[in-house]
Amino acid sequence: MFFACLFRRARPRPDLHFTFFTRQGCHLCDDAWALLTKAQARHQFRLEAKDVDTSPKWAAEYGDCVPVVLVNGKVRFRGQVNEVLLRRILDAP
Repeated sequence: MFFACLFRRARPRPDLHFTFFTRQGCHLCDDAWALLTKAQARHQFRLEAKDVDTSPKWAAEYGDCVPVVLVNGKVRFRGQVNEVLLRRILDAP
């Protein structure tokens, strides 16, 4: 029974749109991006990256706490991506 959940297919999530705010030289951003791209390959959600330093609005709003991840327009992660919460978002009905 336990092993069945390890090998089950991931449910595609085309209904989810992840926006990843980052900046150059951010090691936390690199770690978060690696986690998100791995999950994206498995769940096929939309994922786009935006550099906060290309927009004064984004820099003011998110610049002090990158990486910031929005899911369908709502901030879900600041500073790091929590793997447990990410899994819950992706597995939600």
